[in-house]
Amino acid sequence: MASATLDFEDASIARVALLDEVREAAVAGVRLMDLWPLDAVKLGHDAQYTENRQVRVTRAIAGLITGQDVTMPDAEFVYEGADEIPGRPQEIVEALLAANEACDTVAGYSATGDTTLVMRAAGALKVAWDEDTVHAVAEALAYIEEGIGASVPGSASGSGDVPGAAASDGDGDGTRPLGAGMRTVDGGVDIEAVAQRFATVATACNGVMGVIENGIPAADRGDDTAAGLRRAHMVLPVMLYAAELCERLAIPPVYWGRREFLDMLAVHEKVVSLGGHGAEEFARCIAPLAGAEWDRHREDLLWDPEEAKKRAKEDDARRNREALAAKFAHVPEGSGTESGGDMPHR
Repeated sequence: MASATLDFEDASIARVALLDEVREAAVAGVRLMDLWPLDAVKLGHDAQYTENRQVRVTRAIAGLITGQDVTMPDAEFVYEGADEIPGRPQEIVEALLAANEACDTVAGYSATGDTTLVMRAAGALKVAWDEDTVHAVAEALAYIEEGIGASVPGSASGSGDVPGAAASDGDGDGTRPLGAGMRTVDGGVDIEAVAQRFATVATACNGVMGVIENGIPAADRGDDTAAGLRRAHMVLPVMLYAAELCERLAIPPVYWGRREFLDMLAVHEKVVSLGGHGAEEFARCIAPLAGAEWDRHREDLLWDPEEAKKRAKEDDARRNREALAAKFAHVPEGSGTESGGDMPHR
């Protein structure tokens, strides 16, 4: 599917889906998704993961907006309802508040396909888009949704071929339903389907970034840090859109930290400056991050408090042994410091 403003062709998505990096990420996605349906314990862990993920997302967003060092405690305090933090810049608090508002606003997109929620989230982040860019992004989002919506339940034209987050006939827990299009004949999660859906997300996000980039003013195109942060602020809605689009396509959400987001933006800008669309390079950049996040998500779901306590004790014992060995490493063997050594004569 192609448009005058972005590359969202089926052939482009297919090329991205065949990349080695995307295939490796899809393997991690399958390992995670194979855990569904979740039992009660894992559902609790999944809820905790979701909360922690929003804290990490808002921390990254606030850091990109302010250019300051935003700590996890900062993000946690604001997520829990604080509107000021003693001893911390109010600018950071305001950025975290805006980031949480944007996260809460965009959350309904995965179930409804309502792209105006993405636009409202962009408004919450106070992105500096001119009127032409606002219209262009809105049109691009609607165009992408038209391309995927026909096969995603919850859309007006949904046929059910591609199970999205809004489906009600999934694996039983209503959290991440998987229909026939995501299962192999033996009932496992289909790696091909995961790779295709992730490729769709990567191609869509790369396209939206290109549309936004077209509206960046000349004054913000410099190589200095301040200009780079202003550009990053303008494309921040893509961070939220990517995660929600994953959920809409029934794959786990992706995550970018502050540094990773800047690196991703730099890759995109370099490819575009050379005259390319950048979908494949963009996917190569974000696929390892997706795989790492999906592995982390899986570890969180499988977390066992008793096993964690046991490992902590083993780690403490190992550190104590290493510290003791280091303390006596300079003492020559048989020097008499051990109980079996020769005692010196008086």
